[in-house]
Amino acid sequence: MDVLVLNADFGPLHRVSLRHAVRMLVRQVAEVHEARPDRLIGVFPMPTVVRLVSYVVTRWRHSRGPAWSRRGVLERDHRACAYCGRAASTVDHVLPRSRGGANTWLNTVAACGRCNQRKGDRTPSEAHMSLRTAPSVPTWDAVYLR
Repeated sequence: MDVLVLNADFGPLHRVSLRHAVRMLVRQVAEVHEARPDRLIGVFPMPTVVRLVSYVVTRWRHSRGPAWSRRGVLERDHRACAYCGRAASTVDHVLPRSRGGANTWLNTVAACGRCNQRKGDRTPSEAHMSLRTAPSVPTWDAVYLR
């Protein structure tokens, strides 16, 4: 279970494990903002959202979006295949890596195993497959507020 960490100004920062959140509470660097009712971890209610006591400068978040990750691509696309809409478990490169395609937000989409294998080492137009949605770079809020 992940716990959302809010900055002192209530802006989302990131998600941490429940264990990490409890350590933050014990060290008194954070306080419980939202919790599950009737669930306790020692003296603390089981947190779903914690807020930092002091403000953390997040200037770096405004310079660029979150780093690319396989998990991030699958979550951005809601684990739905970009070609057929079925449940996706793999990441497909729109421009294949063998042709210079990189692991970037705009070059990768979630895909089911069948479509990923069918497309193979070709572009979607060469494989006569169309993308249902265009890949995009997610924002920080989209990453942490789901």
